[in-house]
Amino acid sequence: MKRQETMTRRSMLKAGGGLVVASALGGAIQLVLPTAAHAAARVVIKYDWLLGNGQIGDIVAVQKGYFTEAGLDVEFSPGGPNSSTVPPVISGDAALGQFSETAQLFSARAGGVPVKILACGFRTGPYAFTSKPDKPLRGIDDLRNVRIGIQPTARFIIDAIAATNNIPLDELQIVSVGFDKGPLVNGEVDAIGGWITNTQALSIVGDDRIDLLVSDLGLPAYADVYFATDDAIENNADQLAAFIGAVAKGWGFVHANPQEAVQIMVDATDGLDLGWEQKTVDLILKLSFDANTAAGGWGVFDPANLEQQIALYDKIGQYPSGRPALEDVHTLKILEMTADQRPKLGAPA
Repeated sequence: MKRQETMTRRSMLKAGGGLVVASALGGAIQLVLPTAAHAAARVVIKYDWLLGNGQIGDIVAVQKGYFTEAGLDVEFSPGGPNSSTVPPVISGDAALGQFSETAQLFSARAGGVPVKILACGFRTGPYAFTSKPDKPLRGIDDLRNVRIGIQPTARFIIDAIAATNNIPLDELQIVSVGFDKGPLVNGEVDAIGGWITNTQALSIVGDDRIDLLVSDLGLPAYADVYFATDDAIENNADQLAAFIGAVAKGWGFVHANPQEAVQIMVDATDGLDLGWEQKTVDLILKLSFDANTAAGGWGVFDPANLEQQIALYDKIGQYPSGRPALEDVHTLKILEMTADQRPKLGAPA
């Protein structure tokens, strides 16, 4: 599933006396650090989409110098429609990566790619169905009554929701759409899927729109999934832990200073609208923090939840060559190594 955030491929971030430049041709964002920091360990992270509000804590970690404090010379490599996330991580060109959803990592592992989850930035996936009051989708009881617009790459979500709620697919009205909200506005569908964090795109539906997360339809998921190879986890754990610890500190700053963090992100990243991001940051924090992060710290995930997801996707035929084993898709090692660094915070009031 691909994100809908929009931004240009060129960004410039100032970080502790250095400069961050993203190539207009889609190259990595390189932190050009002060001379004294050049001995720091170089770490590349490959994102699977363009940088946006889902990475606000990562961007703050750059701007506030948290990576430098951790002894890291970090390079952000953003993705996009034609970008591959896994190959740079497997080849070693990137130390770690980030998937939009856990489902992507499960599929990679089922295909023989040796990667594991390190931490999860969002407690629930932001994919949601948006509808209008005259034909609302408020819960599972309404699912049979609406025409559901969904992107081909996200079609498995409908299959999974139907399976977990024992609804025959032939009882659902499913329409293939793009990410544009026009089909809902024009009455071609009654509900349309997309990322709830893209509030600017959703605004054309109207202030009275109804947003329903797929997690509220019985589909568990984590999002903004940081991952690395088995080999990196075994042999480069200290560096991975330093990265996750610094990012966690960035997210802690966002929690304490949401509007300042938005300003930092917008100043650092071309193509983001300050007004819309200010309206969205509270939602981002609610997706990132809850009672579980209050107890275990930002980035935690529950292996039992991962197993539930894998079993459900296996049920709908997502793994023709066999499902991945739970122990092969995650490690708690990096979370344990950063337990004292990751802020223990719940959802903001």
